[in-house]
Amino acid sequence: MPFIDEIIKYKSLSIVGLEKNTGKTECLNYVLRRLEGSGRRLALTSIGIDGERIDQVTHTGKPEIDLYENIVFITSETHYRQKRLDSEILDITTRRTPLGRLVTARSLARGKVMFSGPSDTLWLKTIIENMAAYKVDTTIVDGALSRLSPGSPAVTECMILNTGAAVSANIPKLVSRTRFVYNLIKIPAFQSCLTDKLLALEKGIWAIDNNNQIHDLQIPSVFLLKGHEEQLFRFGTTLYVTGAVSDKMLDLLRMQKAIRDTVLVIRDFTRLFVKPETFRAFIHSGGQIRVLVNTTLIAVCVNPVSPEGYVLNSSELCSILAETLQIPVYDIKKL
Repeated sequence: MPFIDEIIKYKSLSIVGLEKNTGKTECLNYVLRRLEGSGRRLALTSIGIDGERIDQVTHTGKPEIDLYENIVFITSETHYRQKRLDSEILDITTRRTPLGRLVTARSLARGKVMFSGPSDTLWLKTIIENMAAYKVDTTIVDGALSRLSPGSPAVTECMILNTGAAVSANIPKLVSRTRFVYNLIKIPAFQSCLTDKLLALEKGIWAIDNNNQIHDLQIPSVFLLKGHEEQLFRFGTTLYVTGAVSDKMLDLLRMQKAIRDTVLVIRDFTRLFVKPETFRAFIHSGGQIRVLVNTTLIAVCVNPVSPEGYVLNSSELCSILAETLQIPVYDIKKL
């Protein structure tokens, strides 16, 4: 059972797709099938909306998420009412998402559920921690790599990344794009006692001084950096950005005299929306990037079929990716 033995070493797992239609739901269903009968109690939730039968963007059919008996699942009130299985409610939050409060329930039989889970990283982290109360061994998060999502799959201990023909019909381009995301996932963690305090900050750019004091630079957005360069290093060269980091920010920092001492801290790798060449130029200039939360990538899975219908050579794709990334790569359909 490829990579299943790795999964059971961890308390939380996220399954994410590099793009839509890269086989994320197929991978999730594979993991659930393989863990059934293992004796491990699972919990399942999602960032975003997952489990719908028709993709809302491409309008193509999608595989649904199949639960078996005794899985704890967390979804919104809206989607809990639409479930197609018997279950018992364990908890209902007072806090609301756009689709209502979150319902924690346990499946009593096989069936299907649509998922819409916690709306931010801290809430997701809390939910994962609270699963111990239900004797859950591993919590699985159906994740999203999106600038539109305030929640991040990087909060889990380990991750499976799904890639494939939907990313590119050209294997070298597909491999290059996947390798770049792999490199982002491997960004080292920021070693500090301030992690939880920084994660609680919702907006702005902050500085961390040598005494572990956090200072608001009064710059509300990375898009307003131009003209505020003199404010950046008033309290030292360690900066924390709460939101997305763009090419413009990395280029601006790279041009500063203090670049070799600059440490840019971000919430997690999903906050970086930069070109590979911009990222490499920043690192080669001496700048460092660190993340507050990181995750261990245990496998890459591929979907060689694109939504448009063209098909890549699965064996060739898996072989090239495995050699490039030095990590196991699988086509779920062939397992």
